[in-house]
Amino acid sequence: MANALPDLKLLRIFVSVVRHQGFANAQQELNLSTSAISTYMSQLEAALGLVLCHRGRGGFSLTSKGELFHQETLRLLAELEGFEQYAAALKGELRGTLNLGVIDSTVSDKALPFAEAIGAYSQEHPAVHLHLSVMSPYELQLGVQDNRLDLAIGAFSTRMSGLVYMPLYREQHWLYCSNRHPLFTERRIPEQVITQQRMVGRGYWSQAELARHGFKHSAATVESMEAQLILVLSGAYIGYLPEHYAQAWADKGDLRVLLPATFGYQAPFSMIMRRGRSREPLIQTFRDLLKAQLNQA
Repeated sequence: MANALPDLKLLRIFVSVVRHQGFANAQQELNLSTSAISTYMSQLEAALGLVLCHRGRGGFSLTSKGELFHQETLRLLAELEGFEQYAAALKGELRGTLNLGVIDSTVSDKALPFAEAIGAYSQEHPAVHLHLSVMSPYELQLGVQDNRLDLAIGAFSTRMSGLVYMPLYREQHWLYCSNRHPLFTERRIPEQVITQQRMVGRGYWSQAELARHGFKHSAATVESMEAQLILVLSGAYIGYLPEHYAQAWADKGDLRVLLPATFGYQAPFSMIMRRGRSREPLIQTFRDLLKAQLNQA
């Protein structure tokens, strides 16, 4: 290696290229042409004495050493950002970017004062730039694991190594059908009749998770609660929805809960961070503020 540590600009370009899986896809984020990105990547590889990626007609892919270097680069950049935040905190101010993630359809959940926490945080720390992403539980965990997200909130049926899970509360889910579904007007519905209906599953549910909710298979798959609600409202399917999210349609008579004593369940919500990062100033201050808001709720 010609240099012990390559230019940080080159490292950030490399991370962006990997995130977007190619030079062309990274153009907008980097505000650079593909030829300029290619030049910078060649400079990085020359400085390292390594081939980091394959690019060409076969598409973009990392070499085995490129994979290892990418993971170490993510770790290094996260530590540098944490150091910058720490230095700013010593001066009595917080600066930088806080990347937050949350699962969809939480805006109607009174048990999660997320908007209130963000409002209070922004007022107390106006120099911090907030970036909020709505993702599936699996994507949230991956984002925290590779430092694209600093902190995330959701219900996680499976856990990933290297993450810290802080319990928050439980979200009530019921099994619903719409007023277009044949079961809507039935009074006494046997459990076995319900389990034979066309049911909407979630893409991030395993077969074991589906079975825990009373079904052997699903007739449709979604990745978000809004998609789930649309399919249930169609009358062609039944499906689970959070009580707070479905309540407006239930109040209008568009949705009905099916056998709540049998099919209801509670999803445990957690706040997750990468292990070793919970005391970084930006993360710790938001974590503490959200916990305070939850205690007031």
